[in-house]
Amino acid sequence: MQALIVSEPSSFPVTGSCLTVGDKPVERQPRGPSFRPLRYIRNYAAVKHENFKICDQSGFCKRNRAYADKATASGSSWTSPYNLDPKTISVKKGQLTGVVLKTSAKGTDPVRWPLTISFLESGVARVTVDEEKRQKGEIELRHGSPARKERYNEVQDWAIVGGLTIDQEVTGNTQNGETIVRYGPDNSFKAVVKHAPFSIDFMRAGETQIQFNSKGWLNMEHWRPKLDREVKEGEPTPPEPAEDESTWWEESFGGNTDTKPKGPESIGLDITFPNYEHVYGVPEHAGPLSLKETRGGSGAYDQPYRLYNSDVFEYEMDTPMTLYGAIPLMQAHRKDSTVGVFWLNAAEMWIDIIKTKTSSNPLSLGIGGTTDTQTHWFSESGLLDIFVFLGPTPKDIVQKYSELTGYSQLPQHFALGYHQCRWNYVTDEDVKDVDRKFDKAKIPYDVIWLDIEYTEGKKYFTWDKDNFPNPLGMQKHLDAHGRKLVIIVDPHIKNEGNYPVVDTLKAQNYGIKNKENNIFEGWCWPGSSYWIDAFNPAAFKWWKSLFAYSNFEGTTPNTHLWNDMNEPSVFNGPETTMPKDNLHFANWEHRDVHNVNGLTFVNATYEALLARDDPKHQRRPFVLTRSFYAGSQRMGAMWTGDNLASWDHLEASIPMLLNQCISGFSFSGADVGGFFGNPSKELLTRWYQAGAFYPFYRAHAHIDSRRREPYLAGEPYVEPVSQALRLRYSLLPAWYTVMHTASTTGEPAMRPMWYEHPSDEKGFALDDQFYVGNMGLLVKPVLKEGATSVDMYLPLTETPYYDYFTFEQYTGKGATYKLDAPLLGHTPVLMRGGHILPRKERPRRSSALMKWDPYTLVIALDHNNQAEGELYIDDGESFEFEKGAYVHRRFRISPNEAGTLRLFSEDLNAASTKQTKAFEKTVQSVRVEKIVVIGAPAEWEGRHEVLVKEDGV
Repeated sequence: MQALIVSEPSSFPVTGSCLTVGDKPVERQPRGPSFRPLRYIRNYAAVKHENFKICDQSGFCKRNRAYADKATASGSSWTSPYNLDPKTISVKKGQLTGVVLKTSAKGTDPVRWPLTISFLESGVARVTVDEEKRQKGEIELRHGSPARKERYNEVQDWAIVGGLTIDQEVTGNTQNGETIVRYGPDNSFKAVVKHAPFSIDFMRAGETQIQFNSKGWLNMEHWRPKLDREVKEGEPTPPEPAEDESTWWEESFGGNTDTKPKGPESIGLDITFPNYEHVYGVPEHAGPLSLKETRGGSGAYDQPYRLYNSDVFEYEMDTPMTLYGAIPLMQAHRKDSTVGVFWLNAAEMWIDIIKTKTSSNPLSLGIGGTTDTQTHWFSESGLLDIFVFLGPTPKDIVQKYSELTGYSQLPQHFALGYHQCRWNYVTDEDVKDVDRKFDKAKIPYDVIWLDIEYTEGKKYFTWDKDNFPNPLGMQKHLDAHGRKLVIIVDPHIKNEGNYPVVDTLKAQNYGIKNKENNIFEGWCWPGSSYWIDAFNPAAFKWWKSLFAYSNFEGTTPNTHLWNDMNEPSVFNGPETTMPKDNLHFANWEHRDVHNVNGLTFVNATYEALLARDDPKHQRRPFVLTRSFYAGSQRMGAMWTGDNLASWDHLEASIPMLLNQCISGFSFSGADVGGFFGNPSKELLTRWYQAGAFYPFYRAHAHIDSRRREPYLAGEPYVEPVSQALRLRYSLLPAWYTVMHTASTTGEPAMRPMWYEHPSDEKGFALDDQFYVGNMGLLVKPVLKEGATSVDMYLPLTETPYYDYFTFEQYTGKGATYKLDAPLLGHTPVLMRGGHILPRKERPRRSSALMKWDPYTLVIALDHNNQAEGELYIDDGESFEFEKGAYVHRRFRISPNEAGTLRLFSEDLNAASTKQTKAFEKTVQSVRVEKIVVIGAPAEWEGRHEVLVKEDGV
C-alpha cells in the first residue's frame, strides 16, 4: 500500500489552519479563535466458592426466582396482584403520579405503593415506586434496632449529578384502562401505562422497545409484623404460611446471622426487550461482552448475574459471580437500535436473563424469527427506581447516562502513561533502583507505586522509618524525570494505641457501627480494624484534613492515591465483607448502601487531594479504586482487581474493560501480567502488548511473585515489551484526546464492534477486538498461548483498513483476515480509512519529557481520499481547561476539484478567554513536523516527494 511521509524542516503549528499536500497550492483559509492472612499465602488455584452465596443461599434471590417460576408455571391463569388505582392518576408538569395497589392476603387492605414517572428533558423516563407505610414510618423494627424505617432513598445523592430537569410540557391522556404519555424528541417516544395489572410499555417510532411487568413478575415485599406461630398445648396447628418465610426475619451465612430488623423488603421486576437478542453491561463480571442466559441449558449459566461488591480473590472466568464493582446499567442492541435501563439501587441485586426465540411461521425452523430478551431484576431493599433510555443509537444511551451520573474524569496526562507497581517495593532505595534501571534499559514509564508495606505497621498516613526514611528525597529523585508516586490508603484503620488517626476516629464516632450502634470492629490487613464512614459529613471533613501536606508528612503534589479494599473487604465478615445490619450515618443499614460504599470512600479521597492544594493551583486528583458504582467514573480510574497470571485472565480482560467503557467508566484497566502467580515470558510479553491499549496501563504483582519489571524479561522478550511501551507513549496524544472525548460526551475509550457498527450483526457478539475511541485504530491482541496470528473481522463497509505498521491495505465487507502476530513483533492494529491520528515519535523517559515535542499526523485516506481527526491539548494537570485554557483542533483532508489534497485545521475551542490566549501562547512553538499519508492517490505512485505549502506560502 502506498504511503507517503511528508516532513517539513519548518513544520507548521498545531494551531495553524491549512496545508496543501499535492502539486498545486491553495489559498489560506481563515483561522477561527505486615499482617498477611493465610488466604493470600497459598497456591493460586481458584476462588473459594463456599465463601460466597449462590442464589439459593440468598433468601430474597431464591424467593424472587420462585415467584417468577410460579407465575410462569401458572400460564394464562396468572394475574399480577399489582394494579394502578385510576382514581389516583395525575399527569401534570412532566410527571405521572398515582398509587399502585398490591392485593395480598384475603381480608386485608391492599398495600399502597406511590408511583412517580418523570419525563426528563433529555428524553429519559424515570420510574420510581416507594412503599407508603415505610415512607411514613408506620412500621415497627425488631430487636429495638435504631435503623431507619424508610426504604433507602439517598443513592441519588451519590450517583446522580445532573440530567434531572423535567420536561414540563409533557402531557398524557387516560382511556380504556391505560394512560398514554408522549415525550422525548418531537414526542417520538411513548409510555403506555396499563392499570390492571400494572405494567408499562415504552415505545419509539410506534414500536415497543422495553416492557415492565409484561410477565407479571413484579414483586415488592411490603412490611408486615412477625407473627408468633408457636403452637400451645391443646391448640390446633395453624395452616402453613402462603409464602416461604424462612429467610424473612433472619438469615445466616458464613457464621454470621443477619438480624433483618425491617423484615422482608426486596423488590423485583421483569424487564423485557422485545426483538433484542443481545444485552450488554451490568459490570463487573468475568464473562463475555454479550451477556448469557442464566436459567440453565446449553451454553447458559444456572445462576443470575450478581451485583454485590466483594473481595473475590483469584476469581474465575466465564461466570456471573459478583466481583468488586457494580454498575446496574444494561443496554440491549439489535440492528440499528439500542435501548437501555439503569436500575438505581445500592443494595445487593441479582439479574436473570432468558432469551426466547419465535419463528415467523411454524415451518421456518427459526429462520426469519425474532428473539426477545427477558430480564428479571431483584434487589434486597430500597426503592424501585429505574431510568429508561430509548436511544436509538449506542451513543445516545451512554451520553444520556453520563449526563445523569457524570462523565469519566479527564485524568492528568501522566496517568495515561505506564504505571509500575508491585506488592511491594521494599525501601526508598529499591524505588530509586527500579527507576534507574528503567532509564538504563531506555524503557519509558511515568509512575511507581507503593503498596501497604510502605507504612509503619500498616497504619495509614505513616511511613516505615527504617525502610522509607526519606520519602521526600525519594520523590525528588522521581521528579527529576517527571515521574510520580502512588501510595495506597484503604478504608480500614488499624486499632492500635498511640495512633492518632484511630484515636480521633473512635473519639469522634467517625466509624461505621454495628447493629448495636457501637463502633464496628473487624479484621483486615492490619489485624483488628475500624472502618471510616464516608457517608458521615463530619468524617468526610476529617478524612480530607488527613491528606494535608502538614498532616501527611512525606507527601508532595506528586504523591497520588490508590484506594483498595473498599467494597469494603472484611476478612472475618460474611462473604468477606461487612454485616448487612451494620449501621452508617443517619442509621441507614449497610444492606441499603453496600454497593455505593466504595464510591463514598473514593469521593472523600478525591476531595482530600483537592483540598491539600491552594485553591488557585489545584491539580486534578489521581485516585485508583477497586470498588465502584455508577458515578465513580467522575473521580478517577478502576482496575479489574486481583487477577491471575494466566491466559484466560488476559483474554477476559478485553470484554471486562469493554463492558466498563460502554457503562460510562472509560478510565479502566487490568493488572498487566496478572496479580497472582508468575507469568511465562510469552504471557508477560503478550500482556504488555495488549495492555498498551488499555485506557489505564499498569503492571502489578503479588508479594510472593517473582520480580518482573520490563527490563527483567530477558532476551528476546525485552525488545517486544519495550516496543509495546514505546508504542503506548507515541500514541499518548491520541489517548489524551480520546479521554477528553470520554470526559465531555461519555463515549467509551474502548469501543466494541457493535458500538461502532450498529448495523453489522456479525459484530454484535465480538469481544476480542475493539476500537481505540474515535481514533480509527482497530486492535486485536494475541490472547492465546502459542498463537502467532489472529483472525480479525472487518465490518460490512467499503472503507479500507491499513496495517498500522506496514500500511498494507484490507477491505471490510464482512471479511475475516488472518494477520501475522509474531511474539517478537507487534499487536495487530489496523487503521480505519477516513481517520487522522495524532502521535509523537521521539522516545523519552516519561510523558512529562514529551510535552514540547512536535506532533506527527497519520492520515489514513478513505475511498474518497478524505479523512478527519481531532487533537486535544491542555496543560495536562490543572483545571484551567475549564476556563478555556486548551487547544482543540479538528483536522480534515479532502481533494479539491483539481485533485489537490487540502489539509485544514479547524478550531473547536469556542472559548476566547484570557486563559485561552495564554495557553495558546505557551504551545505556539509546538508544531506538526511530519505527515504520513496512507492510501495516497494513485497519481502519487513512484514519487519520492510532493509539494507542501503552509498557509499559501
